[in-house]
Amino acid sequence: MENYRNGHLLIVDDEPFNLEILTEYLEDAGYQVSAAEDGVEAWEALHKEGQAFDAVLLDRMMPRMNGMELLQKIKTESRFETLPVVMQTAMGAPDSVREGLLAGAYYYLTKPFERETLLAIVSAAIRDRREQRALIHELSRQRNTLTLMTRGSFAFRTIDEAHNLTAMLSSMCPNPEKTALGLSELLVNAVEHGNLGITYHEKSALVHGNRWRQEVEARLLKPDYANKQVTVEIVRLPEVLEITITDEGHGFDWHPFLDFAPERAFDPHGRGISMARMLSFDEVEYLGVGNQVKATIKLVAKSDNPQ
Repeated sequence: MENYRNGHLLIVDDEPFNLEILTEYLEDAGYQVSAAEDGVEAWEALHKEGQAFDAVLLDRMMPRMNGMELLQKIKTESRFETLPVVMQTAMGAPDSVREGLLAGAYYYLTKPFERETLLAIVSAAIRDRREQRALIHELSRQRNTLTLMTRGSFAFRTIDEAHNLTAMLSSMCPNPEKTALGLSELLVNAVEHGNLGITYHEKSALVHGNRWRQEVEARLLKPDYANKQVTVEIVRLPEVLEITITDEGHGFDWHPFLDFAPERAFDPHGRGISMARMLSFDEVEYLGVGNQVKATIKLVAKSDNPQ
């Protein structure tokens, strides 16, 4: 029996040759692979009893139901909302990429692609998916434990501590699962990019080489970084919850990262801030030089107040 250690993928492509090549690459890398030749067949596979996928590799141009139509159906059904979709396409035009990003395809591959690029993107998507699942599991244990807190302060150093704090703070929010996705990104960014000084391009190389976590752990032990902390302040007001995150780094230009950028769509990272802003919080505001960010969540829905 095959030992599929890395996860279960659904590949959707109407070209048999593409399915064959993708299946070969991914199974050799330890993934279990299921294939569908169009969106209709893929939708049926997603709903098949007992079938669970860690990610979907989705071709854009297909008969019957194309990739964009399937993506929109996936993202409008709650149980698939956080399922990562890697859009594979020959259409690399910025408008086409932006359309896919806004619809929820946070990972992109342009045909033809290299094996190493494919595996790096898939690995990043599944890593994010598993971290999300772990956070949601932790949320189920901690939900409602902090609902009485009106103000609090926390300090942490490591990625694991960031994940633990994410689970705790998200349990205070109206939609913990969605909050956890974005809050985790902001807290991890504060460690890796803020305190540890890992640049965007350095992380790209580290992720491609599967060395990101190793580099983070190594820098945490260096004298220049050993005493740096991220601080988190939370304030619960009658209508909003404010979470302010401050690192000890030199800041950065956050403006390009507030929205999904087509030119970064093909990187295995770089979508966390925009995802947090669009999906997890009502407002994300960077302060000063960029080493402080305030995320705001509305606690009271607006009333229609018909006249």
